[in-house]
Amino acid sequence: MFLPYLGGVDALLLLVIAMVLDACVGDSPWVARLLPTPTTLVARLTARLDRQLNRIDRSDATRRARGALLATALLLGALSLGLVLAFAFREIRWGAVPELLLLARSLSIRSAWTCLGHTLKALESGGIEAGREAVAPLTDRQTWSLDIHGVLRAGIEGAMLRLACGLAAPLFWYAVLGLPGLLGWAAIDGMAQVIAHDVPRFRQFGGMARQLRRLAGWPPMLLATLALLLAALFVPGSKALGGWRELATARRHPWGPLALPVAAAAGTLDLALAGPRREGEQVVKEPWLGRGRARANSRDLRAAMALYGITSLLLAGLIVSAGLIAGGLGL
Repeated sequence: MFLPYLGGVDALLLLVIAMVLDACVGDSPWVARLLPTPTTLVARLTARLDRQLNRIDRSDATRRARGALLATALLLGALSLGLVLAFAFREIRWGAVPELLLLARSLSIRSAWTCLGHTLKALESGGIEAGREAVAPLTDRQTWSLDIHGVLRAGIEGAMLRLACGLAAPLFWYAVLGLPGLLGWAAIDGMAQVIAHDVPRFRQFGGMARQLRRLAGWPPMLLATLALLLAALFVPGSKALGGWRELATARRHPWGPLALPVAAAAGTLDLALAGPRREGEQVVKEPWLGRGRARANSRDLRAAMALYGITSLLLAGLIVSAGLIAGGLGL
């Protein structure tokens, strides 16, 4: 980690405080309205530009070129903004405060945890319709077609993706490249949420966004996967060895590196996640991750919540350890 560039131990301390802030108020609606996340802002901009640039009457080559130009421009813009902010925050008095707020809004810990809890309560008290509505913020699947097992699988799958993309990846890229890395990942993740789906509309236009997420996703997805496997040792009924074995099902999966933490979670819980999905009236036959049960139950969701919480604590502990080591080395 390039700790001298980041400001050494102070930067890692900011990261830990940001995690605590998000864990306390990260799911607050007024915070989301007042300070939308960088990923959300990029996703909104990408959706607007997609409507203007990704027109169905254009050729595949034109749509591919436009998508590549969009992805490159947004990534370079995010990296440049991060570099400017990094220098600006270090030159002004109390510059750590806006950097802390930006960090806290770039992480996602509490919202997925809260959504899992709401989904569990909704299924138990309101039935399948309430469960579909509660799980919707965690998944891009069409919830109207999900049965109770599908709702539970979608919640677990979405939480593990949020853990990897919303926590492990921002932590990793901020620790390596500071604010440019943090905002660069936000740009990649925001674009990918909108145009990286492997469906006819985005197959050409989202090609560059998919490749950027694959390239930037490998290191943090490996970090999240290892943390999940370690966390499984502390969750009753979970099997870390099973999670390790099921990593084989992530090989050549269309999700790329994002398949790794989901496969690990599926194996530890003896489930099959991902799999076929609906896109409009079309059924996309994606491979399953894990070779366990497709019939997830409420016990699996509770175990997934424990797995999610412990993994988050382990990632926080990793940052604290890095700070102590850096302090010991005088960085």
